[in-house]
Amino acid sequence: MNEFNLQSLATMKFGVGQSVPRSEDPALLRGEGIYTADVAYANQLHLAMVRSTHAHGVIKAIDASQARAMPGVVAVYTGADMAAYQPQTSKVPLKNADGSPMLKPLRPALASDKVRYVGDPVACVVAETEDQARAAAEAVMVEIDPLPCVVDSREAVKAGAPLVYDDVPNNVVLDYHYGDAALVAGAFASAAHVTRLHLINNRLVVNPMEPRACVAVFEDGRFTLHLPVQSVMGMRAAASEVLGVPPEQIRILAKNVGGSFGMKTAFFPEYICVAHAARALLRPIKWVDDRSESFVSDHHGRDHEFACELALDAEGHFLALRVTGTANVGAYLTGFGPLIPALNVMKHLVGTYRTPLIEVRTKCALSNTVPVTAYRGAGRPEGNYYLERLVDTAAREMKIDPVDLRRRNHIAPEQLPYSAPSGSVYDSGDFAALLDEALEKADYKGFAARERDSAARGLWRGIGIGQFLEVTAPGANELGDIRFEPDGTVLLSTGTHDHGQGHGTSFAQVVSAKLGIPFGKIRLMQTDSDALPMGNGTGGSKSIMASGNAFNEAADLVIEKARAAAADVLEAAVGDIEFVDGKLTVAGTDKSIGLLDLAASGASLNVSHVHKLSPSTYPNGVHIAEVEVDSETGEAKVVLYTSVNDFGTLVNPMIVAGQVQGGVVQGIGQCFLENTIYTDDGQLATGSFMDYAMPRAEHAPHVHFYSKPSPARTNALGVKGCGEAGCAGALASVMNALTDALARHGVGAVDMPGTPLRLFEAIRAAK
Repeated sequence: MNEFNLQSLATMKFGVGQSVPRSEDPALLRGEGIYTADVAYANQLHLAMVRSTHAHGVIKAIDASQARAMPGVVAVYTGADMAAYQPQTSKVPLKNADGSPMLKPLRPALASDKVRYVGDPVACVVAETEDQARAAAEAVMVEIDPLPCVVDSREAVKAGAPLVYDDVPNNVVLDYHYGDAALVAGAFASAAHVTRLHLINNRLVVNPMEPRACVAVFEDGRFTLHLPVQSVMGMRAAASEVLGVPPEQIRILAKNVGGSFGMKTAFFPEYICVAHAARALLRPIKWVDDRSESFVSDHHGRDHEFACELALDAEGHFLALRVTGTANVGAYLTGFGPLIPALNVMKHLVGTYRTPLIEVRTKCALSNTVPVTAYRGAGRPEGNYYLERLVDTAAREMKIDPVDLRRRNHIAPEQLPYSAPSGSVYDSGDFAALLDEALEKADYKGFAARERDSAARGLWRGIGIGQFLEVTAPGANELGDIRFEPDGTVLLSTGTHDHGQGHGTSFAQVVSAKLGIPFGKIRLMQTDSDALPMGNGTGGSKSIMASGNAFNEAADLVIEKARAAAADVLEAAVGDIEFVDGKLTVAGTDKSIGLLDLAASGASLNVSHVHKLSPSTYPNGVHIAEVEVDSETGEAKVVLYTSVNDFGTLVNPMIVAGQVQGGVVQGIGQCFLENTIYTDDGQLATGSFMDYAMPRAEHAPHVHFYSKPSPARTNALGVKGCGEAGCAGALASVMNALTDALARHGVGAVDMPGTPLRLFEAIRAAK
């Protein structure tokens, strides 16, 4: 393998390992970003959706006569108009415990027979202005014969529960099982101690900064779709399948994207409606979601409930781990919905510990709620959360220090590569060393003094550890295109997509370091499917492994071409040409030419290279949180937060720190604030920011970030993913800290979110 030489880059201002300020930010801070809602065409029309106000029911009639007569209305479309389009479902190839394939009910563009959740789209209106379209949408009369509904996964799988689909018995689309049940049962039977917890991973509304939107143009038999997405090539493939046209007849444009967290990977029903209207009316069509509509139209995240069990011997060594539960996938299957609480949770149950046996049994259940998809971490935070809550609880029950219990079970460096019972093979890491450094950085020994100080102020203080390990998504083949432009700049193209991660800066650092090209002359293009021959998008914390290594390999090919071209220019043999820091020199002479000068001379140095998929990486770390609880009001707050992380080689430490900090704040939001609540009749009770609490600046502690890397051995850059790790560390450390604060005063644990009301009631009950 071509190892990346970091030593020679240590002093380079813009090289790998340097905290280069993000080149993307100045334009965004000046308000010069171009988002989908900013796109406007002359003569464009506007589209508005008509949605079900019932959670479940049979559509008896849709009367659009009044809407069609309203000012500015051009068209109204219902499910019958969309019947020619391909319905959607999950593509994950999972099987049930008995070996049969999972059930995959289909989702049409617009519901025409039944509605299955509040917000289910049943029609759309096109008008000259946005206000006219929205007003007319409200005038569409939808007659629905209500049916009983179910909103909770535990209730959905019970005999006699209302069926979301008549042909999906007990609402179970997937009865997932992993592990040897008999061996696991034997380990539990022989265990000296068994710890059991019932844990809820609360449902979340994603709420990216930028709501969804779509602008469609149909011209010369070809669609152009402006969309906020995580992959223009992936979205083109999805649109091609649904719309029934070849991929080359679709162009996807996605310039700036204001957050996604997994939600914007889908080709949503609204996009089908916009594309249909553009083709039918031969005018540009625009749809922009508003925040209230987003609550019932964007896909949600999490929503799992598990019985978690850990078997230990008398010395506290792990024998087996078992989780059994249900997961709410909503009314329709999303692309990744069933994968997250099944396979992804299984992969993350082992963490950093020697655990001989694991067993996972997950029933993925349909319900009359918004469909559920990937949300930052997509099973990674959940699996680590179940494990780390069990570890802390076992330590408390067995009267073993939680630090010592972790140390007794850590996978040691000399055991690497380690084949985990999840099927993963860990290639690198020093898990005990990370824990030791985190304890030092967090001043773990000084906690007692800080607890006394809190008590003097009438507050309960607790400390919690969250040691996590993630399995990043396997790096699919990815493009690394390097093109020397006539203006002296260098254009990079790749099929991942930036929606806040800082790709433009990080990828430029890799190329600048390898080729010696000035950082400021490098630009990145990920936004236009017409300009990309292939690409697999951003997701699963894999972009730096995929695109980063693609550019690293492409740079080697540029050097090969440059040496051959320089040999002609400098009248020397190719073998005598040396390349150092952007300059090609004839060995032993002062004859040289710069790489950019060589390109300007007309030499063909452009390279289009496809990196063959990198294996998954295993980023890991230790997060330690301290929480104060006001026992009089139930308010809890994170007052100290320390994270020590192993992300392998850090291309840009500042960007990595920012990714962790953002993930931590999202984790704190889930721990203390965010919770999606449905009433028994399927109405979303938390349908706005008046009811759904998002973390604010006051909830965000200073997140101390430290790096202790063990570079990955499976890719040339030595990098590991980092984008979702903050959530994985935060859920466990914060909830373990909250549980510790309560337990010190005889109060039992609470589930996420630990809202003031929940904590107040738990404290009052204990008293």
